[in-house]
Amino acid sequence: MKRFLFVLLCAVDSCLQAAEPIVINLWPAAPPGPAAKVTGAEADMTKAEDKLIAGRRIIKLGNVSTPQMHVYLPAKEKANGGAVLVCPGGGFSILAWDLEGTEVAQWLNSIGFTAVVLKYRVPTKDHGDALNEAGNAPLKAVGPVMDAQRAMSITRAHVAEWGLNAKRIGIMGFSAGGETAGLTALLRDTRLYSKMDAADEQSCAPNFALPIYPGGFYDKEGGGLKPYIKVTKDTAEFSFTIKAAANAPAGNNQNLFAQILIPENGDMVIHNLGTGRLRIDTPPPPKPNEPPPMEAVPMPEPMPVAVVVAPPRPLSRLEMLRLQQKEKTQPAPAAAP
Repeated sequence: MKRFLFVLLCAVDSCLQAAEPIVINLWPAAPPGPAAKVTGAEADMTKAEDKLIAGRRIIKLGNVSTPQMHVYLPAKEKANGGAVLVCPGGGFSILAWDLEGTEVAQWLNSIGFTAVVLKYRVPTKDHGDALNEAGNAPLKAVGPVMDAQRAMSITRAHVAEWGLNAKRIGIMGFSAGGETAGLTALLRDTRLYSKMDAADEQSCAPNFALPIYPGGFYDKEGGGLKPYIKVTKDTAEFSFTIKAAANAPAGNNQNLFAQILIPENGDMVIHNLGTGRLRIDTPPPPKPNEPPPMEAVPMPEPMPVAVVVAPPRPLSRLEMLRLQQKEKTQPAPAAAP
């Protein structure tokens, strides 16, 4: 599963390190909704025998009972006004805190986005797949979705302070975090908790969603989306990375959204990017009286510049994942005659 990260995070500049985050507790008191079924203090649950990912163990953060948002701001000269709420995966049992959280924040910062890594409550898996009273989310996901909605509203409450564009705030998630992100986007402003303060006057709906190998949406019995999943013309733009076998659960979840979003929204188009990725875009509306495009102006010959060769640097974990995947997919050299 983790190897899919190379598809999305193919432009990481490991020289750029994320600054110290702004840490905000999401709730003024005990979180509403189903609580995490903790068995001790918050801690890294990684074991010595756990397998390595790109040569390192990942941080498996468990027993999270105090949900937080960790805000990583990009360098001012790179900031583009966009922000992404990042939901790490972990089967609603733990959070893959670095691989699907802080390392993703580093990548987002490198391309100018503010990254908000969500430390949502876990474990909640034992709350099960039964639906909440409203019938719009499984109980195991209700608490994490509440945390995501609260973090989205708090982010929108800080757009001026953090230099954000309120129309460019999205959500990304991996595996169980992908389910959390998808539900948050689908629910729009149907908040799963009662408003608490001024921050909750802000919308909790993301402008776009990027679920990465999400779970929880596919109905094995019916062969489609689960009945409580409602996709309408108002659903946020979804963009997927698809790099899975046709019968894999993650592939089913992603392909189902691709099949349903297009006929429901009508104005969406689909692009096969040729690298196993699938993207769904909403074309911009035509502009009235738009002038014809200007003819290209020949550019002058560039002045010669001195080339400075930077010293070699160690590869980041994400670059190592990409390199390993490339080596696996390259055909074996032909035998000498």
